[in-house]
Amino acid sequence: MHVDNPFMLFSGSSHRELAQEIAGCLGVQLGKVLIETFPDGEIGVQINENVRGRDVFVLQSVARHPNLYLMELLIIVDALKRASARSIVAVIPYFGYARQDRKDKGRVPITAKLVANLLEKAGVTRVLTMDLHAEQIQGFFDIPVDNLYSRPVLIQAVNEMKLESCVVVTPDVGSIKLASAFAEKMKVDLAIVDKRRVNAEQVEVNALIGEVHGKDVLLIDDICSTGGTLKTAAWVCKKAGAKRVIAAVTHFVGSTFEESAIEEMLITNTIPLPSGFNDPRIKVVSVAPLFGKAIQSIVSAASISSLFNA
Repeated sequence: MHVDNPFMLFSGSSHRELAQEIAGCLGVQLGKVLIETFPDGEIGVQINENVRGRDVFVLQSVARHPNLYLMELLIIVDALKRASARSIVAVIPYFGYARQDRKDKGRVPITAKLVANLLEKAGVTRVLTMDLHAEQIQGFFDIPVDNLYSRPVLIQAVNEMKLESCVVVTPDVGSIKLASAFAEKMKVDLAIVDKRRVNAEQVEVNALIGEVHGKDVLLIDDICSTGGTLKTAAWVCKKAGAKRVIAAVTHFVGSTFEESAIEEMLITNTIPLPSGFNDPRIKVVSVAPLFGKAIQSIVSAASISSLFNA
């Protein structure tokens, strides 16, 4: 890491590939950090750079093994704080536990708030993330939170597919705001699949609101973990006469698409693909340039909203 750089970028072990890509966009080298696991399973961290008085960014995607990677992030932040870093920005492309953002039944935790408390207590001075499952999570923090949107890069990838008579479809009512933003930016119509969740694994469709007959459908969602919601919505659209079904998702936790009506899915690299995963229908779109521009804006005290929230 060159001493004339005004900031330093470090990476946890969850998604070093994305961290390297962002470092390339910024023209810097990743900071040296030793992360090891002791025989009893505890995580050990040593920062092998001088960070005294420096602005530091730490990338860690809290996915795949969220408990491990969250704890690792907290330990890295504590090490940086004790090494006298001036500021510590947690760059969290996928904010784990974001779906546990409220008490929707009795005697359950609000884990997203707990994670916010842990990050602040560890010494994080700012959070940079992408497509929070619920934007009100920003209010769980008493430090600045910059929530980027993957929409620009996904729309660019969609435009390259040259879809005809496209209609944006939200697979459930919870994604209406997200899908509406896509439809407005693309200047196309919006349709809604009215879905109700029966249990953790089963969903029930009540109605399709909007016209998809003879059109190319673009399904929009922020997270795909089991793929059940998207698969159900895709078949609803196909049965309603959709010509073809494409999906665009920010956070791809993982799923298989056997017997699915989805012909192609665009995902971002906020989460690394599972080891050995290979599906020709999945196209990965990089968000590294977005995070690179955001980091540069933070360093130079420039506006982030003008770049990403339009």
